[in-house]
This record gives sequence, structure tokens and C-alpha cells, in this order.
Amino acid sequence: MPTVADKRRTFRDLHRRGCFVLPNPWDIGSARYLQHLGFKALATTSSGFAWSIGHPDNAVARETVLAHCRALVEATDLPVNCDFEAGFADTPEGVAESVRLCVATGVAGLSIEDTIDHKLIPIEDAVARMRAARAAIDAAGGDAILVGRAECFLVGVPDLGETIRRLKAYAEAGADCLYAPGIRTREQIEAIVHAVAPKPLNVLVGYASEMTVADYAAMGVRRISIGGAMARAAWGGFIRAAKGLVEGRFDGLKDAIPHAEINTFFRDDLKRRS
Repeated sequence: MPTVADKRRTFRDLHRRGCFVLPNPWDIGSARYLQHLGFKALATTSSGFAWSIGHPDNAVARETVLAHCRALVEATDLPVNCDFEAGFADTPEGVAESVRLCVATGVAGLSIEDTIDHKLIPIEDAVARMRAARAAIDAAGGDAILVGRAECFLVGVPDLGETIRRLKAYAEAGADCLYAPGIRTREQIEAIVHAVAPKPLNVLVGYASEMTVADYAAMGVRRISIGGAMARAAWGGFIRAAKGLVEGRFDGLKDAIPHAEINTFFRDDLKRRS
């Protein structure tokens, strides 16, 4: 099992070259299977995890999220990036304390959003929170990746100029990687890649995009995350099957993975871990 320091070195190296996909498991089983498929790193999903414990997104307590991060870190050989929402605090000092606790779980990176209650935080306050997060990571050794997120396109402010202004400010405040979930077009992506260079850009692809990983790489994107989309895909299959059962049909079970196949994977995987 690689050490936390090993995982963080690997994660930082992934950001220095090429483009990698960062899928988002929501529990230990999905994390183990993604590792089995050969992914190089993983990221938590606030929404996927919240739904798995019967909560809406952004309604899970900090302590529960920290326990989830620790469980995933301990369950996989891969670096884990934490979707740490807005830092679970109203003040920069509170964000710093939350980040300190998050880093202590062994994550290789974490992201801080610039919204609270689905509203953008004034940029001056968002920058102060980013600086506080940076200071907390530095105090812990400085080897975890800090991701600055501009949520403009997700909260009804689809302003590319404002998004770039915020991302550049977060980069100057110490963010190692920048992220603007909600951008989709080639023009938007290329504009942001150019604006934040040489720092890496993360793009969210939580939908059936016509572009491939190679296409995003050609635009200069360094990492691609999926967010809660894989959890939504799993929920989609479950809900379709359940609704069919309510209506007296069993056709929703036709795409279920055979018991022997998935059970054999987990049996063999547990042996390897033991």
C-alpha cells in the first residue's frame, strides 16, 4: 500500500503533464472497482455520497464527510481528491480549520467552492477563504493539491469573464488547480485554459459529451472529473428497475451485472487487500 506521501507525489505529478480522468466513486465498493479498471486517481462526489446516505447534496455534516474521505483513502492505493464543498465554514478561519482536518484524513487534494447556499461569495471573501485554505495546507506540509472552483455557471451567472476573473484570483491566492464546473463549449474551455496557464484546468464532464478525452487534452485540459454523474447513472438504473417492479414488470433487471461476475471481483479483490 502506498503511503499518503506517495499518493500525494503521484497526484501532483499527474497534474504536470498530459490529461487524466478523475472518476468519482461514492463508496468503498465503487472506489475499489474504479481502481481495478486502471484509473490513476479518484475524487469524492459530494452529491453521490450524500444520496448514498439518504441526504441531499450539500446537506452532510463535516464530520461525516471527513469520515467518508478517510474511509476511501484507506480503501484504495490511489490518490483521492476531496470534493470539500465550500469548506464547511462561514469565515476564512473556519475554512482553514476544516482544511486542516481534511488534509489529516490523507487526501491528496481538495477543492473549495465559492458559493454558499447556491449564491456566489463576493470575490474578496472568496479569495480570503482560498488564502486560508492554502495556509492550512502549507502548515501541514504543503503537498496536498488545492483546487479553486468558480461556480458561476452552476448558480445562474454564466459569465465567462467573471469566471476567469475569479479563477485567476484563486490561482494568485494559492490554488494549484482551477475548476469551473458548468462550462462546456470548446471556446469556453480554451479561453479558461489560456487564462489560468500554466496552472492546470479541471473540466467537469457529467453528461454524454461528444468530445473524447483526446479532444479535451488537445484543448489543454489537464484533468477531467465526472462529479455525481456516475452515481446518477447507477441511480438511473436502480430507479428504472424499481418503477418497473411497481408496475408489475421485471424488464428493468435485464442490464444487471451477473451475481457471479461482481461477487468474484469483490472476493478476489478482498484477498488481494488481505
